[in-house]
Amino acid sequence: MTQVEARPPAGDPVRGATGPGGGGADVPDKGLGGNSVGLFGSAVIGISTVAPVYCLTSTLGSTAGEVGLQMPAVFLAGFLPMLLVAFAYRELNRAVPDCGTSFTWTVKAFGPRVGWMCGWGLVIATIIVLSNLAGVATSYFWLLAGELTGSERIAALDGDKAVHIVTVLVLVAAATAISYRGMTATKGVQYTLVALQLVVLVVFVALAVQKARSGAFTTGADFSWSWLNPFAVQSFAAFTAGLSLSIFMYWGWDACLTANEETVGSDRTPGRAALVAMVVLVGSYLATGVAAQMAVGSGTSGLGLANPDTSDNVFAALAGPVMGGALGVLLFVAVLASAAASLQTTFIPVARTVLAMSAYEALPASYARVHPRYRTPGRATITAGIATGVFYTVMTLVSEHVLVDTIYALGLMICFYYALTAFACAWYFRAELRNSFRDLMFKGVFPLLGGVLLAAVFTKTLIDMWNPAYGSGSAVLGVGSVFVIGVGLLVLGFGIMLVMRRRSPAFFRGEILTKQSPALAVPD
Repeated sequence: MTQVEARPPAGDPVRGATGPGGGGADVPDKGLGGNSVGLFGSAVIGISTVAPVYCLTSTLGSTAGEVGLQMPAVFLAGFLPMLLVAFAYRELNRAVPDCGTSFTWTVKAFGPRVGWMCGWGLVIATIIVLSNLAGVATSYFWLLAGELTGSERIAALDGDKAVHIVTVLVLVAAATAISYRGMTATKGVQYTLVALQLVVLVVFVALAVQKARSGAFTTGADFSWSWLNPFAVQSFAAFTAGLSLSIFMYWGWDACLTANEETVGSDRTPGRAALVAMVVLVGSYLATGVAAQMAVGSGTSGLGLANPDTSDNVFAALAGPVMGGALGVLLFVAVLASAAASLQTTFIPVARTVLAMSAYEALPASYARVHPRYRTPGRATITAGIATGVFYTVMTLVSEHVLVDTIYALGLMICFYYALTAFACAWYFRAELRNSFRDLMFKGVFPLLGGVLLAAVFTKTLIDMWNPAYGSGSAVLGVGSVFVIGVGLLVLGFGIMLVMRRRSPAFFRGEILTKQSPALAVPD
């Protein structure tokens, strides 16, 4: 089917918003389906993209391995900068409700080069998490198949690298096809899958606390309020490593914002939905983390969360012992549902960021095409699916511990583009900070503090990940593989930017998306 260009010629309708000084921030209509999602649906998109059950099974063990019983404290510490950055997103979205979000806003604040790299950070972070989502969904697909058939042979198929990769590619292709057909195509399914995740977590927490009180496991630990004290972590390096993982666990709430041009009340609803999603997430993470530690502890032996044999997939080890046979299978279903649902919704931010970058001539014009029927960025969605499949296949063949290492590298990417967005908010609204106390705090102080915190985590993580012991312990030519993945992807983005600067000089001269003014300069 023929697709339509998202980039409008001069004089085409634009969405109006209020920018600094009361000026109009013109947001061009990129052809997306407007008014498709309300507040509840937008919050569901945020929660679904984060995939709380998937995040917990992937990082509970790794975080416990870094900070021990202070894991709940690190969850709280990771929530703070995310909340501060969420305020920045809310304020920027009110001024410029553009689906390019971080890319568009940082271009307006700091210019095209910084903005381009910020957009790249978002895109590559999404590709990384999509690959991990597909990997976890594949593992639980075969685990669930083995449980339902009672066959250990079927469950063991996940250990066959060829079978595993082929299954991942099939799941990515299916998610790409669904996302291509539009955000609302499976709205009811998304509601069901998010509800399933939260209900199963409630059941898990209740049963884990019951097991802890009965002393069912010798590795369990008595609850202590010191678990919520971040200053009790044994070292600053351990704290920053745990914090990087914690930040990853909150990543994805900004999908609410990238769907802003398709949301009812595009200037306000996405920001409110993001805050709702954040509150739901921090509550579920704290409850699950505390209950799991009470039941099995955070040690490295037996069912302890930090056991290296099970730390990368905690729920696979705890499902049977904590929840029993039938309910244990339900936990498998919840993890599979969590990863599958997020696999679909996570295409939203990457496809719409690429769409916006193309619409503003920062990427080739072909990615600015929107499907005339589904009103989705079709080519951008398909490209994201192909990139995800290639990335996961290559990393799986290169490293046996790709899941752990890419999650650590993902934390670096998240800190990178979230921090830039937070700083962009403070700079973009700098002329308004004296208007009121509210403007000072929500447009200046809170975003700036969130940016500083994330920049500090980024810097410390960058230093620590040089050591091969960081992450899974694997190395490339003596350098930690997490460093190679994280920094290598940023360097790759810089190289692509140099190529695009030669192909699209108008954007990089600041002629398309202006730096000083909130208005968009659309060329004839």
